[in-house]
Order: sequence, then structure tokens, then C-alpha cells
Amino acid sequence: MFRFSRFMLLISLCISSIASYADDHPLLIPVAPQCTLERIASEPKIALEECLMRAQLGYADAQFVLGEYWYQGQYTPRDYQQALKWFEQASVQGHADAQLRLGTIFYRGEGVPSNSIQAYIVFKMSAINGSDEALDQADRVAAQMQRNELELANQVLAQIFRNYLLELSSETTLP
Repeated sequence: MFRFSRFMLLISLCISSIASYADDHPLLIPVAPQCTLERIASEPKIALEECLMRAQLGYADAQFVLGEYWYQGQYTPRDYQQALKWFEQASVQGHADAQLRLGTIFYRGEGVPSNSIQAYIVFKMSAINGSDEALDQADRVAAQMQRNELELANQVLAQIFRNYLLELSSETTLP
């Protein structure tokens, strides 16, 4: 995991170095602008295509932006299924804001049946990934859950973390 992080840092440094020369060298491809809702609003077709491409390549930030695009429905009709798809993909990668939004969707039952247990679990994961708001939301949901629901949710969280720790320990023993 640590080697992968160093590798990704090295790649991003190389890309930023290359990007600075792209304007002067026609054979170099400039780095694509970041995927944002503001950019989608100003350049809808091109920006949306670029966001989609980045999201399909696995960029969690682009997946989150596409989730927001469909969830908010500012620039297109609201589509909870599309929003859910993109939020889930970003969430699996530990994107705290996507997890926060996903927890909200599960709690409110937006496009899916309302599920406090699932909402609580996703809010807790978002909190672990750095969202203070998600921690507050998890507390609010827990206050409304029955004791057996909360116990089940905490058992699921415990299993998720056990699996994660096992995965980490197996990565450290690899050559």
C-alpha cells in the first residue's frame, strides 16, 4: 500500500512536470481540466464527456462529481439511480463525501428503500474517512434506531474492519 502511494505520487509529479511543457511542445498532451459541476455548467457536453471518461477510469473525484450531477438535478433531470451508481463507485474507494451522500440517500430512501442500518454503516465509514458531518449524521441515525438494528450495524462494521486489517497485514507480508 505504501509503495503504491509513493508510486502514485511519483506519477502525479511526472504528469505535472510534463503538463507545464505541453503548451510549448505540440506532441505532448496537456492534462485534462478537473471534473467539476461548475465546468459542466459552463461547458456541458465536453465537460460531461471528460468527467465520464475520468470516472470510468476510476477517479473517485470524477465519480463523486457525476453522482452530484445526477443527484442535484441542476443541469439535467434528477436521476437517483445514476447518482447511486457513481456515489457507490467513489464510496468503495473511500471518498468521504460520496459516502456521506450515499448514507443520506439510504437514510431518506431516495431511489432506494429507506434503510437506517445501511445509512448508519456508510455514515460511519465516511466519518472514518474524515467527514465530521457524517459522524454527526451517524449519531442522529443511531438515536432513531432500535437496539437490535444498532447491534447488527456495529457487527457489520466490525467485520468490515477485520477484513480490512487482514488485507493490510497480507499486503505487508508480500515481497
